[in-house]
Amino acid sequence: MLECKNLTCVREERVLFNNLNFVLSPGEILHVEGPNGIGKTSLFRLLVGLSSPYSGDIYWQQQNIMSEREYYYQNMLYLGHKSGVKPELTALENLQFFHQLYNPSVELDLLDILTLVGLVGYENIPTAQLSAGQQRRVALARMWFSDCPLWILDEPFTAIDKHGVKVIENLLIKHAQNGGMVILTTHQDLSLPIELYKKLVLQKPAVGEQYV
Repeated sequence: MLECKNLTCVREERVLFNNLNFVLSPGEILHVEGPNGIGKTSLFRLLVGLSSPYSGDIYWQQQNIMSEREYYYQNMLYLGHKSGVKPELTALENLQFFHQLYNPSVELDLLDILTLVGLVGYENIPTAQLSAGQQRRVALARMWFSDCPLWILDEPFTAIDKHGVKVIENLLIKHAQNGGMVILTTHQDLSLPIELYKKLVLQKPAVGEQYV
C-alpha cells in the first residue's frame, strides 16, 4: 500500500498543492490529473524520493519511504519524462540490459517484447537513431521485465500511437489484476475497468495559501 498523508509541495516559495491525502492499494490504478504547471511531475518526484515534501509524509507498507528508501526502491518501477535508454546501444541491446537489471532469472523472448511495443525491424538500430516515440517504446519495455508491485509512470503515453497506448493499457490492467499498483499521469483518455480505476485531480490552493 502506498499512502500520502498531508502532503504539501512548495517550489520557489509557491505552494503547488497542500494537505494532499490518498491511498493506493493492490489492484488499483490511480490516474493523476490536472492542468500543466499544477504540480503533477513535482508530486511524482516526491513519490519516488527525488525531492522532499515541504510537509507531510509518504508511506510504503506503513513505512516512511525516506527511512526505508532501499526497501521502497526494490518494490518500485519509475518511468519519468526522459526515456533513460542508452543511446549507443541498439533497441535489442537496451532490452538485454534491462532484462539483466530487473529480472535476469526469468526467461523472456526479447524479440517478442520488441514486437509488442512496435519495434520489430528496429532491433539492431542504435537507439540514438530512433525517433522520440520509438525511444519511448524501448523505455516502456521495462514494464514487461519488472516484477515490482508499484509502477509510477509520468506521462508514459507521450509520443505513443493509439495502438501502442492500447498495448500498454492492457499491460497496466494485467499488472493491477495480478495485485500490482499503478500511479500515472497522462493527457490521454484511458479505457480501464471501473473496478481498477481511481482518479486524483490536483487543484490550485486557495489564494492565501499559494505563497509561503
